[in-house]
Amino acid sequence: MSTLPEPTGIPTAEPGETTLGDHVLSQLRGLGAAVGLSETDTALYGQVILDSLTGAARRPLSLPPASPSFLSDDHTPVEFSLACTSDGAPALRVLVEPGWAHGNMGDSARAGLKAIRAMAARWSFSTDQLDALEDLFFPAAAKGPLALWYALDLRAGKVPGVKVYVNPSAAGPEHAARTVEEALSRLGYGKAFAELPPAAGYPFLALDLGAWKSPRTKVYVKHRRMSADDACTLGRASGAAVADIRYFFHAAAGSLLPSGQGVYGPPRLLRRPALTCHSFTEGENDPSGFTLHIPVRDYVRDDEEALARATGLLTRFGMDPTVLRRSLRALTQRQLADGAGLIAYLALVYERNRQPRITTYLSSEAYFVRPPQEQYPQVDLVPSQRLRAS
Repeated sequence: MSTLPEPTGIPTAEPGETTLGDHVLSQLRGLGAAVGLSETDTALYGQVILDSLTGAARRPLSLPPASPSFLSDDHTPVEFSLACTSDGAPALRVLVEPGWAHGNMGDSARAGLKAIRAMAARWSFSTDQLDALEDLFFPAAAKGPLALWYALDLRAGKVPGVKVYVNPSAAGPEHAARTVEEALSRLGYGKAFAELPPAAGYPFLALDLGAWKSPRTKVYVKHRRMSADDACTLGRASGAAVADIRYFFHAAAGSLLPSGQGVYGPPRLLRRPALTCHSFTEGENDPSGFTLHIPVRDYVRDDEEALARATGLLTRFGMDPTVLRRSLRALTQRQLADGAGLIAYLALVYERNRQPRITTYLSSEAYFVRPPQEQYPQVDLVPSQRLRAS
């Protein structure tokens, strides 16, 4: 396996002191048990994560985060997610910023690329697609809040699915649209950019590498002041059920009436913007998938409320919320009412010829817990108007 460069200035933990690696491994073991992964699988995946973080995994948690990572609100370079369907067991995923402790985006990118190539050597997959985009996403003076993240789709007794996330604004936000268009063209989706919706920004482009039945290229799009109507319009082209998108939006954003008789409308998200993800598969220029991401942590008082929304959505879509509850207990011993952000995003996922998925994104909270929001603008509501819930 390739040797990754060690970040400079990593302090040595004192005996008995908890490190970032200790914290993440403990959470991974608990989550693995919650979804039915064996201890052997969990140990393997945990070691891969620690190897990719290099010396940063040994950093004591008593110190502040090594960098202001964009990956999580408390700057932990790790996030977990639980993907649920009505026809299968929940899937556990982990998102990691391997270059977290490096001092600049250029060094972070180089550490990230070496981590991915080490995984490619371990699991015998190609990095050709990523290599073809290296000049676009890893310039010498890279800008932006991230350089490279990866996600592992953790599978029992198998090689994981590997996803790589890169920053279209690496050469500056003014070049992001052109960078996305050029990347799609190089990957064989010459007309795909024209199928993307208007954007307030392109936070990520993602590639599926390794063991995937239908590898995808995914473009993430930012939308300010999104409404349910906006979400339905964006999802319609993918064949997603409009009624499901509308219900998901209102339930995740908190604009359903407590009585369940309808919704206030038309609500728009005022705080952190929503994201949509548009997937392209096997050289097709039409999107093969659509995902709506709602940053639920900014539209709830606390995680108890966020869990109630997630539970309601999972139940409505025919999915068992039990594993989610077990997973939260594996992450933290705190009371859910004592913070807001353990459940970061809720996402509704459509992929061609598959059942819809609901993905819950779970924060590690290695460094701090966001306090409850006693007063918060859930959504821009017009109470005098009531719309029938579809």
